[in-house]
Amino acid sequence: MLAAITASTATAVPLLSAASAAAEDRHGDLLYVGTWGKNQVHAIRFDPVRGTMAALGAVAEVSSNWVAVHPTRPVLYVAGGEQGGFIRAFRIDDMSGALRRTGEIQTEAVPSGSGGLSYIGLDADQDTLLVADFATGSAATVPIRPDGGLGAVVSSVQDTGSGPNPRQAGPHTHHVVIDPSRRFALVADFGADRVFVRAYDRTTHRLSVDMRADAPGSYATAPGSGPRRLAFHPQGRTVYLLNELTADIQVLSWDARTGVLTPRQLLTTNAPGHVGPTSAAELALSRDGRHVYASNRGDNALVAFSVDPRTGLLTETQRLPCGGVTPWSFTMHPGGRWLFVANEASGTVNLFRVHPGSGHLTDTGTSVAVPNPDCVAVRS
Repeated sequence: MLAAITASTATAVPLLSAASAAAEDRHGDLLYVGTWGKNQVHAIRFDPVRGTMAALGAVAEVSSNWVAVHPTRPVLYVAGGEQGGFIRAFRIDDMSGALRRTGEIQTEAVPSGSGGLSYIGLDADQDTLLVADFATGSAATVPIRPDGGLGAVVSSVQDTGSGPNPRQAGPHTHHVVIDPSRRFALVADFGADRVFVRAYDRTTHRLSVDMRADAPGSYATAPGSGPRRLAFHPQGRTVYLLNELTADIQVLSWDARTGVLTPRQLLTTNAPGHVGPTSAAELALSRDGRHVYASNRGDNALVAFSVDPRTGLLTETQRLPCGGVTPWSFTMHPGGRWLFVANEASGTVNLFRVHPGSGHLTDTGTSVAVPNPDCVAVRS
């Protein structure tokens, strides 16, 4: 176990001036944007009624490989890219969008020698932060206090394995999700070409490797596929897996009694006749579970799929440009009507409208300049 580093309220980072904050429209939501390699977090004011975005600029000077907002508390969590696996917590000023640092933890007992947390996110109980450490190939859990503050790391489980791609010399954890039964954690490992199934105790917030002979182990993807993202269908029996290096989506059956994944469908996200680099990046479902979305960095495209309500299988229904270059990730607005795309190479966050019936996306033409955006978190 690693102790939490003492919270430092003296390290306040409200980069918004009082004058600029007063000038901003204080109605609407806040978007917090991580920046790849730029050591900043940017904020955007979003009006979900009018569909407008207004840049608030940099609100924190900190490494930000990934950002996540607490669903009910005014707290932003920021995962760093430096050695040590640092996560910082910030108090959000809803009026101005400014941030004040309130805590910091180090998730690696022994620094890996190369930085890189690839994902942080809260579980459905909103009391555990799930951590994917790309550099070490491990998954960790951090309890969240009632006020949204960070506890100490309570578990860290090491992946094993490698793949044929030069980027797969060892395990590289990319995503962690808890299954609907709250008994298992699924860990997508880019380097090992595996989805590891770990035991999860929602009371202690712990991940563990079950050593029983009949315990679930892992699901093997195709060699060189590079598992990146996982998403459960709301009915809890289907899992969607996005592979980065082969840019395809797998539909998997999930048995919550045994913790076993079984393959059912494989679809590419590449355009017909695709040439050049192949790279898929982000995956999400609509709130009603009727549509699945993915981003393709090789084609600079967004791809939409309809979900068969009986089987959970997918059919591609739309493919459109992402509005920029290198759609590193995207985020669905909690209301379900909007989608924000972090186009990393072109330096923009682009706004798309989501049709409530068909699930089709429409580029609104609205965007905000942010240096190398890698992810967007919504405070609504």
